[in-house]
Amino acid sequence: MNREEVQGQLSLYSARKREILPVDLLLQKVIAQAKALNIPVSEHINPSVRINKRATGRFGACFANKRNGTFLIEISDVLLTAHPKACCQTLAHEVLHTCYGCQNHKKRWHRYADMMNQAYGYTITRTESPERLGVEGKNVVRYVVECTQCGAEIPRARRSRLVEHPEDYRCAKCGGQLALKKPEENKE
Repeated sequence: MNREEVQGQLSLYSARKREILPVDLLLQKVIAQAKALNIPVSEHINPSVRINKRATGRFGACFANKRNGTFLIEISDVLLTAHPKACCQTLAHEVLHTCYGCQNHKKRWHRYADMMNQAYGYTITRTESPERLGVEGKNVVRYVVECTQCGAEIPRARRSRLVEHPEDYRCAKCGGQLALKKPEENKE
């Protein structure tokens, strides 16, 4: 992809702030689009989209309830004010996970995504960036681990073994010891 194509993709969904989207209606639209292409989406998709206000690393998710065979689709709250096409694209990505054999991103899922992309102008991929969707990312940094030797910083959003025990690890750049910065040092 050349630079002009990338710039075109970056602005594909750019738009001024909009009113909150009717995501449940958009979900029904996307399901109808998939069915029009004879994509075998599940008949047991919960019609209410769950909104996740805490998601920082994903825009959507599809949860299968193995007990009753239903699917719940969830999207990040940042998509509520996005361009409708960006929201539909994310919903389509998740709806495709309801198809038999598509709980991952393998050949069958890619084939269905390509069908949706060609028919409706989406750019459904395995992962997506905030820039391409035209939304602000939620990069939350709660912890910063710092190298005591070279000063390299490793930001983390979640508490992890690295955050809990930085002394057990070494800097990838210089091999120096790591230490957790104090919380007041993390705020800028």
